[in-house]
This record gives sequence, structure tokens and C-alpha cells, in this order.
Amino acid sequence: MTAPESSRPPSGATALRTHLCGTLGPDDVGARVTVCGWVAKRREHGEHLAFLDLRDHTGVVQCVVPGTVDVRSEYVLAVTGEVRRRPEGTVNPDLPTGDVELGDCAVEVLNPAEPPPFVVDDRVEVDEVVRLRHRYVDLRRPRMQANLRLRAGVNRALRAAMDRQGFVEVETPLLWAPTPEGAREFTVPSRLHPGAAYVLPQSPQLAKQLLMVAGLDRYYQFARCLRDEDLRADRQFEFTQLDLEASFVDQDDVLAVVAEAVLDAAEAATGERPGPVPRLTWAEALDRYGTDKPDLRFGMELCELGAVFARTGFRAFAAPCVKGIVVGEGASLTRSRLDVLTERAQALGAKGLAWFRVTGGEGGPGLESPVAKFLSDEEQTGLLQATGAGPGDLVLVVADEHRLACTVLGALRTELGGRPVSEGPYRFLWVVDFPLFDGVDDQGHPVAAHHPFTMPHPDDLDLLESDPAAVRSRAYDLVLNGWELGSGSVRVHRADIQRRIFTALGIAEDEAASRFGFLLGAFRYGAPPHAGFAVGIDRLVAIFAGEDSIREVIAFPKTQSGWDPMTDAPKPLAPGALADLGLKPLPRRD
Repeated sequence: MTAPESSRPPSGATALRTHLCGTLGPDDVGARVTVCGWVAKRREHGEHLAFLDLRDHTGVVQCVVPGTVDVRSEYVLAVTGEVRRRPEGTVNPDLPTGDVELGDCAVEVLNPAEPPPFVVDDRVEVDEVVRLRHRYVDLRRPRMQANLRLRAGVNRALRAAMDRQGFVEVETPLLWAPTPEGAREFTVPSRLHPGAAYVLPQSPQLAKQLLMVAGLDRYYQFARCLRDEDLRADRQFEFTQLDLEASFVDQDDVLAVVAEAVLDAAEAATGERPGPVPRLTWAEALDRYGTDKPDLRFGMELCELGAVFARTGFRAFAAPCVKGIVVGEGASLTRSRLDVLTERAQALGAKGLAWFRVTGGEGGPGLESPVAKFLSDEEQTGLLQATGAGPGDLVLVVADEHRLACTVLGALRTELGGRPVSEGPYRFLWVVDFPLFDGVDDQGHPVAAHHPFTMPHPDDLDLLESDPAAVRSRAYDLVLNGWELGSGSVRVHRADIQRRIFTALGIAEDEAASRFGFLLGAFRYGAPPHAGFAVGIDRLVAIFAGEDSIREVIAFPKTQSGWDPMTDAPKPLAPGALADLGLKPLPRRD
């Protein structure tokens, strides 16, 4: 347990040290102190004087040792000396401790060290596999120390916000039953029940709903979740989320609770509190930005061009939806770059991509494009008016089904106008009213967009049987700088609505009882209206830390292939261990 600030030893004092390296300054001049840490640098001036830069998690201090000292980089030392001002002309403005040094030092070697595999310095680029193989060395670097301590500060702020809002922290099981959340699960074979297995939870979804039935009213935890899915910059097999659920609430209550917590975290991490979090419906986000996780740090909103080309004779634009974006000063893009953009649009599913350079002249703006000759003067004028494009700009147009046209242009918008997710300012956004279903399965049944316990929008309940694709849900996402931070929903707590959703999904009564019987059984004994959310801690901290990969804010991450270079996991199990679990090794795949 972390001690309160008032009860901590001053300056990090312990049995081995009196002060921390990075805390020493002019106020300590004249004091004889002992610091402990690792040798960052060693320099000798002849046989009569040695300089050591000693590093701990707070920073570096220069130690002046009479004579020579037989130490090397990363030796662990205890150094005792007198704090004194550095001689005139030797002050180091790049160090917080640069005004002082330790003089007349006595050195005790606490542990020698072999030469490290790389220099412990943020200015040195190191291959990621080498860093992860020697993560215990990599984590000594100031950047990594700062990231993990920032993470602790964010967690502290989130926990305080949840406690202040009346939530109780409860831990849920890691060994669980399969859940209906879409991603692959990690399976844990049971030794005591041969042929049976647990799964590691993708989230505590069903467990936290049971806590609402149990009357906990307001629950939260920093939940460890696991999903067996492809890794990337914002995804690891293991991740941590601030998970919460509350009873007798509606969507607005949950959004208010989560907003207060994440804004507290942002203020703790950055020193500034972002403004209120705006909202967009899913349909608005798709229509304006081409994605359900829009980055609001730049414009380039999608333009509606359907009215401009409603009567067009150009067959490529005779489509249910015609959308465009304006790339400011994009007319300078080369033809080869435009060809790459066209190929990208086609790879995303579009039939093609039309581009128009906006030119200037005495007669006003004009359009330069391979397809301009197929458009009437009225259509060309309408395109310029609808987009607001001016000379030097580039207009990109996609004509197709509405969702496809929007998503293709949304992807191009992000590629052309986006910036690193970690770059400020921090623009939070709520996206609400997601579809309840997303596509159909092989049997023609709708597929739950979130999970089958998501409450339909009350205005759309009558469409469950007649037009399920049009049903909105009471689901919502939190987005920050184009990254989805988390999602949640109002849950189904009424048996009649749950049965209708199961029927729409093609889940028979016996299958529902087999897969979700423990939850449905609990609902028979009085389930309150409830709703919840989960915030991805790794993503939130990565953005605040200025990192574009969550691997940089996780102590021991995996590579993109799911490998841990430090432990060499995953490893084959010994034959005896396989036998205990009732498993047999498969032939090697070469």
C-alpha cells in the first residue's frame, strides 16, 4: 500500500541512503549525504580525480571522487559526499541537479555489473527486440521511468474519481466461461476436469452485471483483460481497463461519471483540464468524418455532393451517395501520389477515386482533372460551391453506397490530414447511438455490433423484428485523437426484450440457457436497470505520454508477433505437463 505523502521518509531516505539523486539542489549545500544508484558515466582526470554521474529514478547527480575508482557503467553504488556548488563555468543547465555536485566522495560498490547491451540513454536508438529482451535495462531509461510513473499517476487520479463518485472496487475472476464478445479467447485447459477448459476474460462484462443483480450499485476495477487477436500499435494480448458498472442509471449518468474520471486523469497527467466532452451520434460521425472514431484535431470534414450530381450524365457519379473532401493546398500533389491515393481507395473497396485540382484565373476558380470534361459547367460550379475549395486546393470524390463512400474518404482524410495520436491538443469525443446489429451471419441472422446484452434504443424497439438493421442501440464509445479509448452500453435487464434480441440473433432458447444461463438465471431474481463502460488505460496513458504505441507504457509487453523476447514465451509445454492436462502435442508446422 502506498503511504500518504506526509508519512513518507524525507528525500527518499532509507537504511542505505539519505537522499535521492535527482532531488539535490542549492538548499542542500553543506550537507553530507548518501545517495544510491547506477553509474551513468565515469570520467577520470589523471590519477587524482574521478567524476561519476550516479543515476536513480529521480535523475542524475555528479559525484567527485578523490583518486581513481574501479567502477564501470551500470555498477550499483552507494556514494557518500558533501553537497557543494559546482565551480564557476561548470554548471550544467541540462540537469535539474546541475548547480551542485557531491564532493570528497566515498564509494561503496553494492553490486558490480557487466557492460549493458545498450547505453541507458534516451538519445540512443535501440532495436525494439533488443530493448524487450533486456527490458529490465530498458526500463532504467528516463523516458520509460517517466512513462510508468505517469501511468501510476493516471491510475491514481482515476481511482480517486471513482471513489469520490461512490463506486466500490471489486475484483472479478480471471478463470471464466466463454463470453459473447467477438474476439478470440485464451483457453486454459483444466487438470481436474479433463477435456474441459476455462477461458481468460476478454472483459468482466457478465461478472459486473451479476454484481449489479447482487446490489453492489456502483462497481469498478482496474481489470486485466486478454484477447487472442492480432497485435498492433494500440493492441496487446494483455491490456488493462478501468471497468465500471452502475445501477439505476441511464446513458447520460454513465457518460458524466466517465467524463469526470478521464478529465481528472488528463489534468493529473498534463496539468491542464480539457473542456467538456462533445457528442456525435454514430450516424453523424460517419457522415461528417467517415469513421466512428474521428480525430477532431483537424478539419477536412466530408462534403455532401449528392445534390450537385443528382442529374449527372457522368455514370461514375450516378451512385446512391457522392461525397468529397478538400485537401488544403493539395493541388501540388504529384500525379504519382494521386495514383497511390486512387489505389488506396480501391483497396478499401471503392470503385475508384476522382480528384480535382482547383486552379485560379481571371475568370475565377476552375477544375483540372481527367474527369472534368465529363461534368457540365453547372456541376463544376456546384462542386466548388459545395466544397468551398479554392485555388491551390485538391478535391477528392468517391461515389458509392453511403457507408462505403464515407469510410473510404474517412481513411483518406486521416492519412492526408492526420498527425500522431499522441500529439496535442487532447480532443475527447463521445460517439453514441451505434447500430444494435452490424451485418448478418452465414444463416442470415443479424450480428450483434457490441454484445447481445445491449439495450436497443427505446424509439426503435418496434423495428427489432421488422427492420433489425435500422435499430439503434444505447451503446457509446469514448474517442481521443482518433483512438477508441473504450466502449459501453445500457444493458438489457428485461427478460422480454432479451428474448426478442436472442430470437433476432438466431439464438435458440436452449443455446441461450447453455451459454448465458448463469446470467439469465440471476435476472429472474430482480435485475435493476444498469449500464457501464470500460476505459483502455494503456491507450489513455500512451497518448498522455506522447507515445504512438502502447508498448511504451507497459512494463513487459509482447512484440507485434506476440513473442516475449525476455522470457522467450510462448514455449512448448513439457510432455508431462501436457499429459496432466489431457493434451497431446501436435506435429510441428514447418
